[in-house]
Amino acid sequence: MLKFVKSLATAALLSVVTLSGANAAGASVDLKSVDWQHTGLFGTYDRAAAQRGLQVYREVCAGCHGLNLVAFRTLTDLGFTEDEVKALSAEYTFVDGPNDDGDMYERPGKPFDKFPDPFPNEKAARASNGGAYPPDLSLIVKARPGFENYLYSLMVGYVDPPANFELNPGMNYNAYFAGHQIAMPAPLSEDAVEYADGTPATVDQMAKDLTVFLAWAAEPKLEDRKHMGLRVILFLLIMTGIFFAAKRKIWADVH
Repeated sequence: MLKFVKSLATAALLSVVTLSGANAAGASVDLKSVDWQHTGLFGTYDRAAAQRGLQVYREVCAGCHGLNLVAFRTLTDLGFTEDEVKALSAEYTFVDGPNDDGDMYERPGKPFDKFPDPFPNEKAARASNGGAYPPDLSLIVKARPGFENYLYSLMVGYVDPPANFELNPGMNYNAYFAGHQIAMPAPLSEDAVEYADGTPATVDQMAKDLTVFLAWAAEPKLEDRKHMGLRVILFLLIMTGIFFAAKRKIWADVH
């Protein structure tokens, strides 16, 4: 029993040290701060921005990064019609089967499918990216310290390195990445996409739109959760009032 307690204490200490080190590393860089519409008690997703962010993902990011936890059908939550979702999913090809002959076959995507990975496996991904493994973006906003601000800062943080900074071969300088050296080249450039709504496709705008879309991808039920929380708070306030009135009534004649 004593050995178990000691092992548990050691594991807890290592966890604290690791977490502290990670926080210290993340805190070494001051991120840009944006007042995101979906944050706060009453915040909701900017659906126009999220739709533009989806376009940025598909045209810029999807060649390297997957989104394999997001089903096409959930895009209706962002304002897409069912016909638009069907058309969008049909642009992708999926391997399915086996058929009656025992063979696998290819078919167009359907709304219940999820965004496919750009590579068949991790080794293929690393081979195509100089040894680096592009992470899946489904939960990327929640998986990094700083959340939305981290992703946005990273997207706009590609600048020329200081004169005295030694950049390793194959690496790129980023002002907001820990250590300032990142394998991923700058993904965004001016007018990299042409927005259907006419919004100017600046690097800053695309970075914000992509961040909003990936924030939604990481927590698509955020608005439902907030609405439920508000209803619960309202219910508790009403019940508190009722119980207080009942207490006053019951004990009114007691002196």
